Formats: sequence, structure tokens, C-alpha cells
Amino acid sequence: MKWLFVLAFALSVVHTGAEAAKPQGIDVSGHQPNINWQQVKANGIAFAYIKATEGTNYKNPEFNKQYTGATNVDIIRGAYHFGLPDKSSGAAQANYFVSNGGGWSGDGRTLPGALDIEFNPYGQTCYNKSPSDMVAWIRDFSNTYKARTGRYPVIYTNTNWWKQCTGNSNVFASNNPLWIARYASKPGELPAGYMYETFWQYASSGPNPGDQNVFNGDMAGLQRFARG
Repeated sequence: MKWLFVLAFALSVVHTGAEAAKPQGIDVSGHQPNINWQQVKANGIAFAYIKATEGTNYKNPEFNKQYTGATNVDIIRGAYHFGLPDKSSGAAQANYFVSNGGGWSGDGRTLPGALDIEFNPYGQTCYNKSPSDMVAWIRDFSNTYKARTGRYPVIYTNTNWWKQCTGNSNVFASNNPLWIARYASKPGELPAGYMYETFWQYASSGPNPGDQNVFNGDMAGLQRFARG
């Protein structure tokens, strides 16, 4: 997730009372190897997304420890995959993700896996794909994940990238929950077709490890979302 705003400084976002009352969350990766999950829970964090994989040859070496740590303090948790569409097919990466921590079960404490699809940290912004090819790649990932787990993956993205690299496609709005990244006081414009975001990443740092997030609903809604 750090790639998306690598040149931006962190914003301290002051939530309204309504936003502050919503379930708060974090997302973390190998950049946060030593997390005090008991303190995170005491700080009011209700959910966490943890990086599991990238492409088809990288596993977060901290994943098992992070996932278990969140589980042990009853934080609702899930995994995310950083997509590299220029390296292999969407299906290949979805299968790698599911096989390495990205699965889902309707136990009420597991979030559906998320596809992190955004600015390319290693090269050309859109991974040398046309908008139609990018949409096809995301669909391949999404459909494979659904076939493996029974849930469509959450899509984490930024509206500017989405417009540029998918042509502002609206084909995922009916199935894939949106996790929008925008470091500001509001989520702002969403990708085409989406009437609301499910998660909003609003800052790259804050009182808890990793990026700071909020669920667009109440705690009961977050639990229902986890159960599917």
C-alpha cells in the first residue's frame, strides 16, 4: 500500500463524530514487523488487512505472525495481494494469493481477500496494459478468487489510477467491494459505478501501525460483511 503515495507526506485527518464512530482499521505489510496487537486492540482498532503476497514470487515474511497476532486479540482480519499485471495472469496471481494466506471463510472474523491494484512502483504506470487489457486482467483475478473462495475480492485502488488505467471501468461495481485510497478529509470521487466505498484508507500513518482506514458502516455491518 505504501507505493500509492510514496512521495506524499502523511496527513493527519480529523474525522467528524460520525466517521470516528465507525469501525477503525489498519493495513500492514512486511514494513511493520513488530506490532503490539494488544495495544492496537486497546486503541480501538476493529479490523486489519495484512499483505500476504505480491505477483507470484513474493510472500510477506511477517504475514503469519501478523495474522495470528490480530486473530489472538479478536481483530477481524483479512489478507491482501499486490497485483503485478505485467508479470503473470490474473488467475495465476489469484491462485498464488489464495494458496498463501489469502483465503476466506464465513467464520465472522475473516474479511474477503483484497486486490491492491494501483500505480506501478517498478515501471510504467499501467503495467504496459491498455485499459481493456487491464479490465480483463482484474476480471481474471476476481473470477478466479471467487471460484476458489466463494467471495469476490475487495478492490483497493485510487480513482486517478483507475481512470487512467482502466478507462474508469464500471464493470466491477456490482460484485467487488471498493476500498478507496485518498489522503484527505473525505473519500472524494469514486471509480465509475460505485455509489459508496466499503473501506476508506485516509492516511499513511497515525496512532496505529501501517495505513489508517475506516469501514463505511457500524460494527454489526462489519461483522455481516465478514460473514458474507
